[in-house]
Amino acid sequence: MQSNEEFGYPAYDAGGEMVLTRAADLYPNMRMDITVYRFLPGEERSFCDALQESAFLLLEGHVRVNGQTLCRASVIDDPAYCLHVCKGTSVRIEALAQSEILLQKTVNDGTFAPVLYTPESTRRETFGKGQFEGKAQRTVSTFFDADNAPYSNMVCGEILIPQGGWSSYPPHMHPHPEVYYYRFGHPNGFGACFLDDAAYQIRDRSFAAVPGGKYHPQVNAPGYPMMYVWMIRHFEGYPWRERNFQPEHAWLLDDA
Repeated sequence: MQSNEEFGYPAYDAGGEMVLTRAADLYPNMRMDITVYRFLPGEERSFCDALQESAFLLLEGHVRVNGQTLCRASVIDDPAYCLHVCKGTSVRIEALAQSEILLQKTVNDGTFAPVLYTPESTRRETFGKGQFEGKAQRTVSTFFDADNAPYSNMVCGEILIPQGGWSSYPPHMHPHPEVYYYRFGHPNGFGACFLDDAAYQIRDRSFAAVPGGKYHPQVNAPGYPMMYVWMIRHFEGYPWRERNFQPEHAWLLDDA
């Protein structure tokens, strides 16, 4: 396995922040600020960004967000909640138990009403049923994209892969850069992400900064179901909607 600027294995700092990307100086080609926050019971944080839209994704825990109580016991077994707000919107989060929140941000001059995506309102689709002996079955939850949030400059969703499965398969790419943040059902979980011909080890709480134009299939080990958050930044006038399959593997689509 290799390790370089396209993959990261971060840790929480003393303040409970885990920085993944910064548009200004850390993986700047991703064009997003992405941070994971760990909340201790009773801890409160307030957020308000004057220039950027923000998506607050509950990974695990029990929190009160602007007065609304949300609970998610497991990244594997339970669906998510995601609050999406425009610039200048205040968000206050209070932890009722130890919790983790992922915050995705990017510059957006527009304004829109806050949207809370719940398990009932989130689009969930299962792909790969009956293909490849079930080895590429995965459930994709899309909180928002160019179709249901054309006012946004981002895409945010989650993908759940059963143990020993493949995702982003058959291998595909798109010109838009993408960030993945990985979680496993067990802290010893592992897998691999392929960027063209290079392979990188996936661990619990690692992430990939996938450059545009690189094929990026991934796999997780048997015994270790995996969930990852997928985040894309649209180009101006060219929102993400496409997947271009690797030509030598495109024949696999005949069985789709």
